[in-house]
Amino acid sequence: MQRMVECVQPYPSTVRLASSPPYHRKDTPLERGWGLLEPHWNETFLASMDTVLRWARTMTWNGQPPGVELVTTPYQTGGTLTQEAREAVEAQIQWLPALEKWCVDIVPPSRAIWDT
Repeated sequence: MQRMVECVQPYPSTVRLASSPPYHRKDTPLERGWGLLEPHWNETFLASMDTVLRWARTMTWNGQPPGVELVTTPYQTGGTLTQEAREAVEAQIQWLPALEKWCVDIVPPSRAIWDT
């Protein structure tokens, strides 16, 4: 959330972030991709990453092959914030009633925060 708040700070508008519950297959691009790949590989035993990449590269959409690339760099996860930093982030987040887990508004910082 800290990175999202930092991304929104330069703009004077409220930004609403909404997401589907986890494991909601139709809204997860990775799951949609696997759903298309499964029938394509026709129950081939995917014993290695090389086999998976080779099968993925044989797919087409509108006659065009996909861009398939193995990403081996680790995804950077969030760090630990100090209490002060966490409070500054939380001051700009408004959780929507009844949708607390799935929908938040990031509001522009107050003038006092802009001036400091």
